[in-house]
Amino acid sequence: MNAKEIKQLFPILNQQVHGNPLVYLDSAATSQKPTQVIEAVADYYRRYNSNVHRGVHTLGTLATDGYEGAREKVRAFINAKSTEEVIFTRGTTTALNLVASSYARNNVTAGDEIVITPMEHHSNIIPWQQVAKVTGATLKYLPLQTDGTIALKDVEETITDKTKIVSVMHVSNVLGVINPVKEIAEIAHRNGAIMVVDGAQSAPHMKVDVQDLDCDFFAFSGHKMCGPTGIGSLYGKKELLEKMEPIEFGGEMIDFVGLQDSTWKELPWKFEGGTPIIAGAIGLGAAIDFLQEIGLEEIEKHDHEIAQYAAERMSEIDGLTIYGPKHRTGLVTFNINDVHPHDVATVLDTEGIAVRAGHHCAQPLMKWLDVSATARASFYLYNTKEDVDALVAGLVKTKEYFGDVF
Repeated sequence: MNAKEIKQLFPILNQQVHGNPLVYLDSAATSQKPTQVIEAVADYYRRYNSNVHRGVHTLGTLATDGYEGAREKVRAFINAKSTEEVIFTRGTTTALNLVASSYARNNVTAGDEIVITPMEHHSNIIPWQQVAKVTGATLKYLPLQTDGTIALKDVEETITDKTKIVSVMHVSNVLGVINPVKEIAEIAHRNGAIMVVDGAQSAPHMKVDVQDLDCDFFAFSGHKMCGPTGIGSLYGKKELLEKMEPIEFGGEMIDFVGLQDSTWKELPWKFEGGTPIIAGAIGLGAAIDFLQEIGLEEIEKHDHEIAQYAAERMSEIDGLTIYGPKHRTGLVTFNINDVHPHDVATVLDTEGIAVRAGHHCAQPLMKWLDVSATARASFYLYNTKEDVDALVAGLVKTKEYFGDVF
């Protein structure tokens, strides 16, 4: 199935914006949803809406089967050893905060080191800043090469026997860089540290095998991979999760509650306090089914090719700067000389083209790039070369609109 055929499976893409066909190039922020995901969520609410794990009636059983069935789909999707290692969360942000609050604050002390990179999303910076402040640990940053990539020699030099946690995004939401997280994990483990991977931008676009990566934690969001908003997952190695304490307390996660003390359920439920995101999990399961029907290898190949085509076409425009390495996946981040990215995005919107403008929740990286903001066109399995051609035509119009001052 090619991108044009896939696009027909997404109802929202069959519309006009300002009198032009919608060209959606903002999938790094959130992806669109195919009919089968929308229907899976609607079917839950129409046919078997009920709470999970509690009742023995028919609707409750169907809901529990759907919810736990989705957990098994996630397990298989990332190749975790067991569903005990799959925690449902609200998304990548919640998952990373869970690791920082439950694991890091109880295993990091003054004098220890936490290593991250300047390219991280704020969700993978701020939690570690807070851990460092509370524990007295040192927050260190891996240096970047001039094209935004990471050199393993720098990893070897930065990670020491004082390092307790290394947390790196798998794919950059600004540069499109694919980081060597498997090799970084090996170096981290050699020095006695654990490896945390922000998989928000990788899980939608490539096959992920957490056992092959040998990461200790892996976080991702459903809404970036054709699933609903408000649902995601944290993978953690069982031996680590078993030693961690929950950070949310209430129904669902308890085993026994007494007047003075309580005990928790076993994995994974001890981390899922309260009524879970049932419809979201079922929708995420449907999204995984959809992506696997298309094929993650095909999606990765397509996303790489469309991004390379976009970079080549956009580089023909005078005064346009593209950030990041030549080998990229899924997106192109850029600026037009003397035109603010928000103005670029506004003009493109009048042509029906949706791109992102701003700092992309990556202000330290913007400082490293020596810019205040950028525009970003991000692609997914439903984007075509015609979409890229429309973007290039829109950018030419943008230059003309602002007087071609450069």
